[in-house]
Amino acid sequence: MSYPPPIYHGDSGEVSAHVVRAAVEPAVVYPNGNKVFYLARGTETTGTFGLYRWEFAGPESGPGAHFHRTITESFYVLEGTVSIYDGTDWVKTHAGDFAHVPAGGIHGFRNEDGAAKMLLHFAPGAPREAYFEGLAAGIGDFDEDAYDRFMREHDNTWL
Repeated sequence: MSYPPPIYHGDSGEVSAHVVRAAVEPAVVYPNGNKVFYLARGTETTGTFGLYRWEFAGPESGPGAHFHRTITESFYVLEGTVSIYDGTDWVKTHAGDFAHVPAGGIHGFRNEDGAAKMLLHFAPGAPREAYFEGLAAGIGDFDEDAYDRFMREHDNTWL
């Protein structure tokens, strides 16, 4: 394994750091109280990755088994307990635990034991914001065709 080809070709570097403060307001709040914080959107990382903080409010929630064709997804648990579906079983993970799912990997996540916080990392940096926002806006009100289109548009294949 070697380093990838250069993506910056300047001689002296540039001022381009992106800082998000811990006290930032959530970008999305779901009806059940879950929150999503946009830490680094694909548009801010030139498409290399997207990073989000997901906070479970307490009641059990989270997506069941699914996979993505175009993106990898990683999970880093910050607080509480998050169960990650590894394609075979639901594995309880705790603060400091990490899971990576390559494109095509069957996975899901949920909190089972109350409030929890984790980082979600997607690579490359797909526009997941529209997915999070669509879910919060009431995707449950979609008819079956609209739901299927929404999921295809956002690279979610449910099992």
